[in-house]
Amino acid sequence: MPALAQLSAPLKKDVVTRIDGMYPWLDTVYKDLHAHPEIAFQEVRTAGKLALEMRKLGFAVTEKVGKTGVVAVFRNGAGPTVLVRTELDGLPMEEKTGLPYASRAKATSDGRESFVAHSCGHDIHMASWLGAARTLVELKTQWKGTLVFIGQPAEETVSGARAMLDDGLFKRFPKPDYAFALHSWPIAHGTVGYNTGAVSSNSDAIEIVFKGRGGHGSAPDKSVDPIAIAARFVVDVQTVVSREKDPKEFGVVTIGAIQGGTVGNIIPDSVQVRGTIRSYSPAVRAKLLEGVRRVANGSAAMAGAPAPDVQLLEGGAAIVNSEALVARTEAVFKDAFGDARTQRMPAMTASEDFSQYVNQGVPSMFFFTGVYDAKTLEEASRDGGKPIAFNHSPFYAPVPEPSIKTAAQAMSLAVLNVLGR
Repeated sequence: MPALAQLSAPLKKDVVTRIDGMYPWLDTVYKDLHAHPEIAFQEVRTAGKLALEMRKLGFAVTEKVGKTGVVAVFRNGAGPTVLVRTELDGLPMEEKTGLPYASRAKATSDGRESFVAHSCGHDIHMASWLGAARTLVELKTQWKGTLVFIGQPAEETVSGARAMLDDGLFKRFPKPDYAFALHSWPIAHGTVGYNTGAVSSNSDAIEIVFKGRGGHGSAPDKSVDPIAIAARFVVDVQTVVSREKDPKEFGVVTIGAIQGGTVGNIIPDSVQVRGTIRSYSPAVRAKLLEGVRRVANGSAAMAGAPAPDVQLLEGGAAIVNSEALVARTEAVFKDAFGDARTQRMPAMTASEDFSQYVNQGVPSMFFFTGVYDAKTLEEASRDGGKPIAFNHSPFYAPVPEPSIKTAAQAMSLAVLNVLGR
């Protein structure tokens, strides 16, 4: 490992110096992206902005890949092809950070108008993606190979990666020898986290319609109440997790939405239940899927109701990092940031469709970069301390400068470490 770490030393100072110098540009881009988020497959302005900036850097840019995706290619002689992905989309939620550049954007989501916010840090990712791209171009005399920088739509709906692949991503453009992506995380800025093996979860969506027979709320015996059936299901489905799944294995079933009825004295004909299933291992995933379906049908049967419509929709697969690539990159990160700011960390329970590229046979590494001041984190860890806002919180507010700089540095160094010399 020491020999690998030494490889980064000649360029480490150059990377830091260049990213420091370009930071005013990155800060301007970041705050503009933060204030103007767009939701999945509606990222027209966002994609256009990234495409413009990448063309200025000398990349050959193709837009509208997978509907709103961007592919930017930079060829620099014979050598490895390296893919670097960022996400374009925000979330259909209201930002409550109070920042001067906070989003007040709105969009139509699921047929309803909603505020939109970059509450998952994709704006941090895009800014650091641009920073890494510019750094690598400015250092092009130091490496050989091909860069494929992609701006992926619809990560939040775990559907954008599949859309880009279906649109010929690895056929129309060079298939990578390596792939990297990063994600902002509520750890100290200046810190980089990573691991081997699974670093995210499998995800599956629950869409169930429980059917009943409507009637008057004062005469429930004359009806079949789908609200009672749904309520039984929501409680009983947790026994699949607590009593059927190996307690040492990760698995979650969460119901996030129940919709049915109009007023308090009418029993409706049907109730819709929506939720999510998360797991790491294929075996646990299969057990949870089977259990959810069985409990849904059983809940209806116990009430003498018609069989429910049960849809369990496959989402993202777990990202599995390449052990060899992580070991190789870890040496570089430790050399660049020091042991104290370079750490192995557990897999996140959230899901990510970066796995779509990994599962095409591409050795890959997905890693995390911090966004909060260490003192703030320390205070939050004390009894009675103010909790830290996590990703998807309306109060998620990364500290821009150190967060973007570290992410851009880490990505630049990771890519340089696998390119030809």
